Amino acid sequence: MRIKDMFENLRKEYRASLKSMDTEENIDLAFYRPIGFAWACLFRKLHVTPNVVTIASIFIGVAAGICFYYNDLWHTIAGMLLLIWANSYDSADGQLARLTGQHSRLGRILDGVSGDFWFVSIYIAICLRTNATVPMFSDHPGIIWGIAAAAGISHAKQAAVADYYRQFHLLFVKGKAGSELDSSKELRNRFDELSWNRNFVAKLTLWFYLGYTVQQESMTPAMQSLRKILFERYAGGAIPPDMAAEFRKLSFPLCKWENFMTFNWRTIFLFASLIADMPWLYFVAELTVFNIVLIYTMRCHEKICRAMLAQLQSGI
Repeated sequence: MRIKDMFENLRKEYRASLKSMDTEENIDLAFYRPIGFAWACLFRKLHVTPNVVTIASIFIGVAAGICFYYNDLWHTIAGMLLLIWANSYDSADGQLARLTGQHSRLGRILDGVSGDFWFVSIYIAICLRTNATVPMFSDHPGIIWGIAAAAGISHAKQAAVADYYRQFHLLFVKGKAGSELDSSKELRNRFDELSWNRNFVAKLTLWFYLGYTVQQESMTPAMQSLRKILFERYAGGAIPPDMAAEFRKLSFPLCKWENFMTFNWRTIFLFASLIADMPWLYFVAELTVFNIVLIYTMRCHEKICRAMLAQLQSGI
């Protein structure tokens, strides 16, 4: 095979490993996706499954959080490098799944949970470090834990909504097969089918994911109404091309704000606060900047969904 053909095949495989150019974040495209693709190609040769890669990322990300507890530059840099490594694995597991066709609901659940483990570790490290180094918080140690709890709740809602709206966008761009949009009704039916005695781990994992999906649905009422009528009217979610194009046109400008609420920009704020030796500022960013973006994104998306819903209902 000629070198030119080899590179062309690699380019095609790389493109196939991406979800959609609409929803890809610029930093991911410039950095994490190429590295993730290299990891995915290696893991495919070694017959490593996506779920194993995800589990490895959990341990690496938790190690990063532990490094952030120490109040010195070298531990901070080590933690940053470990967190970047963890996220490259987080990118690789999805790319590997798309390259090998090893998609599963368990994989999607693990992928979502992995980031939770990282940030729980990071939050605990920041609280302990802050109480040990900042006199105001040392005198009142409960304050930083309260701020961290509020930031953590905000973080969870931001990540859940960003992921859900992106999956809804993919429903219009790539159809049901190209979207990982789950339904709490379907998940609850699957949950009821499992036995605590025979399927304890699977049922427990699904219980957490069911709660996550219920939260996503409760925060997006207009989207749920639109989704319901779409699936009632168009069998299997086969949305007409003109309608899909219209929704994509309206939704695409908001993808950058959904991407803002995910890992890359979040860690830019985290790394800046750590370098400045004021890690508690990261919590402030979660509670202010990221919540403002969350509210703006939700209002815009729900407005789009209500407009399209009204359009569909008027044509009945």
